[in-house]
Amino acid sequence: MKRVGPRVVGRGFRFLPFRPCDRIFLSKWKYKPVLISVLLLEFCFLKGASFMYKATDGIILPTTIIGSLPRPHWYTENLGTRKFREAMTNARFREQYTDAVSSYLRDEEVAGLDICTDGDCRFDIDVGGHTWFSYAPRHMDGFEGFHPYRIPKAGGRPTVPPGRILHDITEARLMPEIVGPVGRGDLQYTAIWKTAQRLTKKPVKFGTITPELIAMGVKDSYYKSMKERIRAIGDALNEELTEVARAGCTAIQMEEPQVHLLAAKGLTGGELTPEYMREVFNDTVRGLRDLTEVWCHTCWGNPAQQRIFDQAQSYAPSLEELNKIEADILTFECCSTGGMDLEAIGKTITDKKIAIGVVDHHSLQVETPDEVADLIRRALDHIPAERLILCSDCGMGREGMSRRHAFYKMASIVQGTNIVRRELGLPEAECLAADPRFSLVEKEE
Repeated sequence: MKRVGPRVVGRGFRFLPFRPCDRIFLSKWKYKPVLISVLLLEFCFLKGASFMYKATDGIILPTTIIGSLPRPHWYTENLGTRKFREAMTNARFREQYTDAVSSYLRDEEVAGLDICTDGDCRFDIDVGGHTWFSYAPRHMDGFEGFHPYRIPKAGGRPTVPPGRILHDITEARLMPEIVGPVGRGDLQYTAIWKTAQRLTKKPVKFGTITPELIAMGVKDSYYKSMKERIRAIGDALNEELTEVARAGCTAIQMEEPQVHLLAAKGLTGGELTPEYMREVFNDTVRGLRDLTEVWCHTCWGNPAQQRIFDQAQSYAPSLEELNKIEADILTFECCSTGGMDLEAIGKTITDKKIAIGVVDHHSLQVETPDEVADLIRRALDHIPAERLILCSDCGMGREGMSRRHAFYKMASIVQGTNIVRRELGLPEAECLAADPRFSLVEKEE
């Protein structure tokens, strides 16, 4: 069912304080869409209505990142196959984990982001950030053992040959096998989210892999078909994420549904199609939109911060299906592609908020605030300000980037967005990282 207007259940995190002079400035014809959004927010607030407890309510041009951040060098503990709550009884793990999450959140606050993540702190130090794939099956019921990747008989050769960095990732790929009915087991997503949310007043977005990527990466000696195991994993994830939402999480992000990747590869026939992947997504998140804000993250890959395609890929073949996704927000990798799909995205995605990447997670070159602002202006030519969110293209923590690079990319997201906010007469976010009062460089007397 298509949603019309705001949902008014629960409690929002914040409302924007607009001054009369702001409204006068916004009344200029070119800013009328923004003014209308502002007045609607103020009307609901003054009438006493409170929005659904979700992360982007009341913010025009909110900023965030997708998820992962580079590990502090002193964070040497790994969760492995331990249960999260069990690991948190170990004093060394608890101290390192909590300090790492605190560091991630503080960096995001100092940069000025509106919505934070826990940096995917539960993931281990592994080659290419592989725990993003393996955490869920290693902690769910029905999985057992570890099995290395093997070259399929039909292919006869590895996807990436030796001598290339992505081959290392293939060699290090160990995934368990399905040996019984899949259940949520000890994912403990709620405890993981709570551990982060209690450390900040800002909303913490929680992200997880989608069921098809787990199903595609494991051996199966229990279910009769790929579709059967995808649905079983999806049911388990839905149960787990419903608990997270009911605990108060304001944003849940489903990462990498295969809709856009199958469409980009031209795999529109056979058993697994973009249409079927859309059905899987919608089934996995059933009921969640009544409890929280659902994000659907799409990108073109980031193992060891590497590109997995030789050329920039287009979202165009998948946009019609993505528009049918049961999500409040869709994310798109736009910085690395030069914003090539902005017009198509704006024309096709008509009833959801759109988060565009304005910094490239592959590159160590930190985008300047002016470069970020330029991409935002181009996006605003096709996407209304009240539906636009600014973020990174993908996670920045899957082995390959330093904390300093990631921090200044976050700061550039906020500074670039502030430039555009200033142009639109909108309140700016505080970016302590860019405050000249605290620079250690002194002026000559």
